[in-house]
Amino acid sequence: METVAENTADGVIAPLFYMMLGGAAGAMAYKAINTMDSMIGYRNEKYQYYGTVAARLDDIAGFIPARLSGLLLVAAAKLTGMDAAGAWRIFKRDRYAHKSPNSAQSESACAGALGVQLAGDAVYFGRVVKKPFIGDPTREIEAEDIPRANRLMYTASGLCLVLVIACLAVAALVMR
Repeated sequence: METVAENTADGVIAPLFYMMLGGAAGAMAYKAINTMDSMIGYRNEKYQYYGTVAARLDDIAGFIPARLSGLLLVAAAKLTGMDAAGAWRIFKRDRYAHKSPNSAQSESACAGALGVQLAGDAVYFGRVVKKPFIGDPTREIEAEDIPRANRLMYTASGLCLVLVIACLAVAALVMR
């Protein structure tokens, strides 16, 4: 569910956002930055400088789309009959719970919409990294939460597509 939530922002909303701003080249440039962060954005001695540059570029490029994704996931919760009030409450409270300024934006809205707790400690390269939890443990996570998270992602993605088309239509009218 965390992966679905984060990839809603990184894999769908952000590329659509940059496609709106710069066409296919804008979307491809964003994906290049995001992929570079995924591949070398980890902190280790060997790639310290490369990784830092990749991570910071991704933080900058994902800043607006991550927040847009959180808001779209809250709206998607409403449209899919999930807990929109919980999504908004957890989004406001936990959206800055990660070191990255962007990753908890969508995860917090997803956790709130589903009424579950996400994140917590993780293991990277064999080491446990202490991380805060996102959301409230109002119920146990269950297998059906994966399709629920997917429904949120599809709905938020559709909302973003409608928003992008509307923005482009307005821009086309203004440019006449």
